[in-house]
Parts: sequence; C-alpha cells; structure tokens
Amino acid sequence: MPDTKTKTTDDKVIKSEEQWRRELSPMQYAVLREKATERPFSGEYEHDHRAGTYVCAGCGNVLFSSDAKFDSGCGWPSFTQPAVESHIDEERDVSHGMIRTEVLCSKCSGHLGHVFPDGPGPTGLRYCINSAALKLKPK
Repeated sequence: MPDTKTKTTDDKVIKSEEQWRRELSPMQYAVLREKATERPFSGEYEHDHRAGTYVCAGCGNVLFSSDAKFDSGCGWPSFTQPAVESHIDEERDVSHGMIRTEVLCSKCSGHLGHVFPDGPGPTGLRYCINSAALKLKPK
C-alpha cells in the first residue's frame, strides 16, 4: 500500500522530517537530510567492487554506475560521472571554511557528497559520495 504522506511534485519526492527519520537509518538521515559526512574509510561501499547501479538511499533515484567507480584513496566511494546527469544537482558549499561543490539527489534533494575537479579521465571529475547516501543494486 503506498504511503499517502509521500508527495511527488514534478518528479520531486517530498516527505516530512518525521517520515524521513522513520524510513532512514540514523546515519542515512544524518547524511541525506542533515548534510553530515561519514568518517573516511568507514562506508560499506568504499571497497565494494561488485557490478551494479548505485541508487539514492532516500528515494531510489539512479545515481551512479559501478563502471564509473574508481579508487581515489580519499576514503569515500568515488565516481567519474553520474549514471544520468539530470539525476544529480550541484550547489556551491562554503561550509567548514572551504569552497566546494555539493552533490544532491535531484529527486529528493538528499545530500550525497561533493564533486572535485581532480579525477581521472574522461571527465577529470571525482564525485566523492557517502556510502550512507547510496544503495547498490547488483547486476
């Protein structure tokens, strides 16, 4: 039975904070809704090499493919590009005394991590993403 409290507007998922807290683990909630960051090298997907698709842990939006995953040594799963460009939103982040580009899920606005211009080819980008923001759908 569908949850009648979940609203979808223009493909956006809108839920109350109470609903997010019920549906997500404490770490998922902290990362996706409060913009927290996992400790480096602590996430479940940091060293996971299984083939598949990474979706948003909050709403299931397709975010990254395992084909774009690489070991950057930064302590978080890293990807060279999104699986679908329009499924990722980017915003300027000036928190913690740094200027960075925050990466958000375009469907639920969940915080995923940050993107940096120091990745390998072909894009030269490094999407540094919290494992708690992701769910792997193995092939």
